Amino acid sequence: MALFFMAEIKPFKIRDVVIDPPLVLSPMAGVTDISFRRLLKQRGGIGLTVSEFISVEGLTRNNPKSKRQMRFYENERPFAVQIFGGQPERMRMAAEMAEEVGADILDVNCGCPAPKVVKHGGGSGLLKDHSRLEEILTAIKKAITIPMTVKIRAGYYDHTINAIETAKLAEACGAEHIALHGRTKEQGYRGLANWDLVKQIKEAVRIPVSGSGDVATIPQALARFRETGCDGVLIGRGAMANPWIFRQIEDTIHGRQPFMPTLEDKRLVLLEYFKMLREDMPQLAAIGRMKQLAGQFTRGLQGGALFRTAIYHSHSVTEILDRISEYFETISAGRQYFGEAGQPAIEAPLLDSCEAAVAV
Repeated sequence: MALFFMAEIKPFKIRDVVIDPPLVLSPMAGVTDISFRRLLKQRGGIGLTVSEFISVEGLTRNNPKSKRQMRFYENERPFAVQIFGGQPERMRMAAEMAEEVGADILDVNCGCPAPKVVKHGGGSGLLKDHSRLEEILTAIKKAITIPMTVKIRAGYYDHTINAIETAKLAEACGAEHIALHGRTKEQGYRGLANWDLVKQIKEAVRIPVSGSGDVATIPQALARFRETGCDGVLIGRGAMANPWIFRQIEDTIHGRQPFMPTLEDKRLVLLEYFKMLREDMPQLAAIGRMKQLAGQFTRGLQGGALFRTAIYHSHSVTEILDRISEYFETISAGRQYFGEAGQPAIEAPLLDSCEAAVAV
């Protein structure tokens, strides 16, 4: 029975773009930049990478940061650019820019509940204004030739769940894939994803439907496929804690023993990521990003909280590299890691897809 089920998990298409395996790196503001995507793509198992979600206000006003967010490597393909905003004309212009830089897919964010996004009519604010959403999607669809996809939430509030209606509207406007993130504003963005809605949406539309939310392990991913019949699964925070999660799921789908990284693999992936960051951005920015990943990546490791503390108090490239070497040498030798004397352990915060700094 299990082998039969695995055979049912297959690649899917967004028009002529093949998503193989059917696993998507979910966009996360301040996380899924070009370095992070490159790091994960090299680990294997990702069928589609997506940019950080990008402000159309920044893009269409020639903001250098927004333009940099559209950069990608050829080996990332297929690659989607996700945009957010509330003005149809600027959304159209930004969609055209995404196609011009060579993106395979243009994704519209209708799911971010961050106040700075919603107050401008974008993100999940569009779930409250279907007429504006229809105007935006229609304008984009007329302007680009690449597929248009949409990411939504269950609803803006718990008492206004309208994901099925939103999905039908998006399909009618020419969307070719729907991704549902089931958390709602009233759940403080922390409630469990409503995966039942994924199944209902899939039954209501004829285009591929994927689900997102709290998938951090192989069993969780397989359960989502089995319970909902979804075409794809999106993974965000789970990939920060485990950069090999996509490869592990793909291995399992194909009946292979899932890859299990060694301590040396984990050490090397941190060093590789830090090197990529330093090649792509100023030193201080690279150190800040490194602290962010190290905090998520060391969850569950022996002495991980103390290591996060040591990294947090590092202020130079040399300090970061020394702390990494010290930590992995200690635990590889079977010794207890004590970190910095007198410093309380720092717990890594949980991140949501649009919690990091949003430029609007």
